[in-house]
Amino acid sequence: MPYRFGNIFQVGFFLGGGKNMEQPLEQPLRELASLLIQRESKIVFAESCTGGLISATLARFPGISFVHCGSAVVYRLDTKIQWLGIPAKMLIDPGPVSEAVARAMAEGVLGRTPEAAIGVSITGHLGPDAPPELDGQIFVGIALRGETCHVVGHRLPTGASTTAPTGDSGLTEREQRQWGAVEFVFQQLIALLRGETIAH
Repeated sequence: MPYRFGNIFQVGFFLGGGKNMEQPLEQPLRELASLLIQRESKIVFAESCTGGLISATLARFPGISFVHCGSAVVYRLDTKIQWLGIPAKMLIDPGPVSEAVARAMAEGVLGRTPEAAIGVSITGHLGPDAPPELDGQIFVGIALRGETCHVVGHRLPTGASTTAPTGDSGLTEREQRQWGAVEFVFQQLIALLRGETIAH
């Protein structure tokens, strides 16, 4: 029997820790979680540059285990090959930060998670010491079971301003970009679940 959530959205302390303090990405987190739960759409992630932050952020929502299957943190190239079946030659050309690898990651993690309906991947170069042409570049893959995989490229700006974590000005640019990447993924998933056109 599906888990029922009652008036969960009316209980503010669940995500605020009992304080009047907004948590990182609280609004998009609530919106994405509610859309997934309403549609009973199970989701799984394959994360490279965010290192599990997307999954960890979504896991803050109480009861999300009903639809959140988990995340494969495939940070290194060999892990992408061994865990998701990414062809080694693809990681050389066009390389790990590419549309092709994002698509293969999303399809790979979905194929290895039979209960999931949505597979989401992210790969990118968030610095420091990124090649200029890839600095801040991310690719997000969204694979829907039985449908075409969507891949979205996005360039996170230098000194990216994000909503995470509230009031903390001590984040490195890399940390800001990681939170910016999480926010971007949430935005794309919300748009897709609403039936809107996602960014390309």
